[in-house]
Amino acid sequence: MSLFSRLDRAWLRPILFFGNNPISLIGGAITSASALILCGFWVVDIFGHGGSSNPYLGIIFDLCLPGLFVLGLILIPVGMFLRRRRLQATAELPSVYPKIDLADPVFRHGIDFVIIATCINFIIVGTASYRGVAYMDTPNFCGQACHVMAPEWNAYHVSSHYGVACTECHIARGVPGYVNAKVNGTKQLMMVIFHKYPRPIMPGDKVPPASATCLNCHNPERLIGDKLRVKATYGDDEKNSVTRTLILMHLGGRDQFGKLSGIHGAHMGHIEYVATDSARQTISSVSKTNNDGSVTEYVSGDAKGPATGEKRMMDCIDCHNRPAHSFSTPEQALDKDMAAGTPSSSLPFVHKQGLALIQASYDSQEEATAKITSGLEDFYRSKYPAAWSAQRAQIDQAAKSLATIYNNNVFPAMKVTWGMHPNNNGHSPALTGGCFRCHDGSHNAKDGKSITNDCAVCHNLIAVDEPNPKLLTEMGMQ
Repeated sequence: MSLFSRLDRAWLRPILFFGNNPISLIGGAITSASALILCGFWVVDIFGHGGSSNPYLGIIFDLCLPGLFVLGLILIPVGMFLRRRRLQATAELPSVYPKIDLADPVFRHGIDFVIIATCINFIIVGTASYRGVAYMDTPNFCGQACHVMAPEWNAYHVSSHYGVACTECHIARGVPGYVNAKVNGTKQLMMVIFHKYPRPIMPGDKVPPASATCLNCHNPERLIGDKLRVKATYGDDEKNSVTRTLILMHLGGRDQFGKLSGIHGAHMGHIEYVATDSARQTISSVSKTNNDGSVTEYVSGDAKGPATGEKRMMDCIDCHNRPAHSFSTPEQALDKDMAAGTPSSSLPFVHKQGLALIQASYDSQEEATAKITSGLEDFYRSKYPAAWSAQRAQIDQAAKSLATIYNNNVFPAMKVTWGMHPNNNGHSPALTGGCFRCHDGSHNAKDGKSITNDCAVCHNLIAVDEPNPKLLTEMGMQ
């Protein structure tokens, strides 16, 4: 008897005989369908055409589908074992197993079942995988399916990048970005499952450099020139006296002759820096490559000893660090909303009272909404009954506006408080950092030169806290 004949009798026939049961056939269909989908994904991944860079893609293709594949493999011997035990119990176990014969209707029907079930599973699992990946590429998934991202989700809705998919900014294109995204995405999922995620969520080094994200849409060399900014500030007096500051920002860029100017132009060269903290708020040294190829290093006067740490190439994100998830200071948020009309500046002391209410400590956003509303109502009911009677609608609207300001910037469950996420795009008296991380006058080179802290280099103050700036009147804007 040949080797094939012995294998046929001892192994192949029993395997096919016992495998002809619903459990094993379903397992075979699941395994084959999962294998086909995995193979198709690997082909796309290797050749790089049409693949998604979603950070959670690895969960489906590295965990879920392989898990289905293994489950199918397990079901095959389980079904065989159960059929063999059942036949033994009923004394129906054959002494000679049937030959493999396609003319045998039982055997043929088993093969037909596996083929049909495989095709059905392929369609179902493949479609579900595709739809799952497509859904995970949407901001809704990142912001709503993952509850820990509530602060970022709220801020995203009021940003200039609203409508841009999260993956466009958080994941670099190409194979390295794709692999890094899959690894990070899987780690983040495990952190959420085991409640080991940080509170608050901090960006750290997880955001790719601007060259891999921002520059896909923006041209940093575009000449913007100067831009007028008008800032309204409300006082804490009874009339909420408003003053305005006019700032002419020298954004600059590269002109038609190739000359660099303004804020953008000054930072387009080769600049590297060393930060001593993960949020990059404390910069110990800055190195700038000059036009002649020489390098000038500026070291902070506050630095103790030589600068240590990893050097980072300065790019757009180092100043525009919160382009889609910006959080305001209490003063900035309230002044902005009052300039838009609510809370109404006609309500006495609404700025002072509103600021006190949104800066108070609350255990939850629900508690904040309730106490801010009741606090404002009690204030006008007891202190200004005339306003309470005549301006009830404005008071109600002011309470809603104050609660919205708080709920868009403070998230007690995630330990996000006022000033937790500083915006480096500028500077504010209420916050340290921003431009002053480098332009503080204390970053000095060996030759005695310092990184400039001359305000006029970046902007000119046309009017500062004036009730009625002359320029706005001349421009017909007041």
